[in-house]
Amino acid sequence: MTFTSDEFRKILGVFPTGVAIVTARARDGLLQGMTVSSFNSVSLEPPLVLFSVAHTVASFATWQMANAWGVSVLGGTQDGISTRFAQSGGSKWSGFEPIVGATGVPLIPGALAHFECERYAVHDGGDHLIFVGRVLALGRPGGSVQDPLVFFSGRYHQIDRPRHGASVNDERLLHGW
Repeated sequence: MTFTSDEFRKILGVFPTGVAIVTARARDGLLQGMTVSSFNSVSLEPPLVLFSVAHTVASFATWQMANAWGVSVLGGTQDGISTRFAQSGGSKWSGFEPIVGATGVPLIPGALAHFECERYAVHDGGDHLIFVGRVLALGRPGGSVQDPLVFFSGRYHQIDRPRHGASVNDERLLHGW
């Protein structure tokens, strides 16, 4: 079987994902941040999450050295912030003030949820590195219940409404808990 990386990307695009921004402070004190759709839970005990970074990202070396980072899960109206942090370059923080988390990591204001992590492991992921973080602190700012920002088929989407008859216990089935 043969296929191109563009074909692979297009087919992966039919799997909807949430959108998050990972943030860190570089050793020189500069803020780093980028939009990811590769954020995922790994383990409940210990509490672990992951995200991945392409080797081609301009800030790749900074992420390789990061020992702590924040993850901010974006709400349905934060597509502008997502687009801002998806761009390369240093201007993404211009005029934008992060929240400083309990562990000192920068976080995105107005996000649905925050995770503050320390480095647990880094794994080879082909043209990406996979960063696994142990969650040290977390929260839902202001008890936010807004809908999440979703990325599907190359575009941002918002969730319309829950499926009729959906059970609140369906999440446990998805995760095998």
